[in-house]
Amino acid sequence: MDSPAPPARRHQVRPLLLALATVAVMVAALLAVATPRASAATLTPVASFGSNPGNLSMYSYVPDGLPAGAPLVVLLHGCAQDAAAYHGHSGWDGFADDDGFALVYAEQKSANNATSCFNWFERGDTARDAGEARSIRSMVEHAVAAHGLDADRVYVSGLSAGGAMAGELLAAYPDVFAGGSVVAGIPVGCAGSMVDAFGCMNPGKNQTPRQWGDAVRAKHSGWGGPWPRVAVWHGTSDTTVVPANGASSVSQWTDVHGLSGGPDSTEQLPGSTTAAYYGGDAATADVAHFTVSGMGHGTPVDPSSGCGTAGAYFLAAVCSTGYTVDFWGIGGGGGTGPTDPPTEEPTDPPTGEPEPGECVTSSNYDHVSAGRAVHRSGQAYAVGSDDVLGLWNLFVTTSLTETSPGFWELTPGGC
Repeated sequence: MDSPAPPARRHQVRPLLLALATVAVMVAALLAVATPRASAATLTPVASFGSNPGNLSMYSYVPDGLPAGAPLVVLLHGCAQDAAAYHGHSGWDGFADDDGFALVYAEQKSANNATSCFNWFERGDTARDAGEARSIRSMVEHAVAAHGLDADRVYVSGLSAGGAMAGELLAAYPDVFAGGSVVAGIPVGCAGSMVDAFGCMNPGKNQTPRQWGDAVRAKHSGWGGPWPRVAVWHGTSDTTVVPANGASSVSQWTDVHGLSGGPDSTEQLPGSTTAAYYGGDAATADVAHFTVSGMGHGTPVDPSSGCGTAGAYFLAAVCSTGYTVDFWGIGGGGGTGPTDPPTEEPTDPPTGEPEPGECVTSSNYDHVSAGRAVHRSGQAYAVGSDDVLGLWNLFVTTSLTETSPGFWELTPGGC
């Protein structure tokens, strides 16, 4: 995050707030198995998208043939960047093509901020239905209506100043965003002015989890939940926005979710990355903390796997986009770069109805299609027992046994 410049005077008085949205679709990813991969679309400017008190620009990327009901992901660039640079390096387009979701990029104007930072430190731009926040919410509303997207599966992610703004949007609009990702960003409510912003960036602000959580709750005081699922990414060698900010963001969102103590599970990912999950495992956690050892200030990408390209503030380490998509439950799993879908299903769907007591091994997608499981928020659950099966897709295979008519249970050892 470059030094935040003071916001320039606008030609009109603006209310103040932020609104950003992000959505990704698992439904489209599954449908893509039966049809050719969606051809690459182009990043397209949207001249008019509704109320725009923050004076932002909107760009959209909608894969060809995207079905109705797909998710939406809203993306926010860092300082000294624009929508085209973020789109060209982050790797989000490949996952949108393969997993079936639309992208919206909000772009800052130099007329608003001399270094093109989103004004995450200005209360008038981060309050609900004001300023930049309202402009981003308008973008979400426009995209959902124009492309028939799923309003319940909107997500937001951003880098640096964009990451700080993503957090502000999650707090101001928990009714709009199902999840978010804060990459090298700042905790919600840390700064209320440009002067405050520098101290938040480095050395950071020391507050209790409850104080951080209160800053989120104050932005939409009437909201009783549910709260968005939040992924926090930070490099351990970031001297621009110090790693303490990542830890504070995790404390903030775990408090909002009513969690305390250490992570429920951890795992080691490629690129010297450690993932810690709070409130469950990788598939069910409310908050995830991804720490990239030795990485400086930027978005982690993995060009070797086809996940983004290296550049200014895009650092070769790990595919943060892929792991974020998986954490939200709108991807195919694995956290690697996009790949072409298989030309045929990896497992044949069962023929005929199994007799009670019979065990069936198949993909979670086939289990749901056959009525042995149900799909909720990107996960599959066994009918009857409600056992958690994992991601709802063609690549996760599980075994279910019908212990009584219409009552299915997970069979851990397989059939």
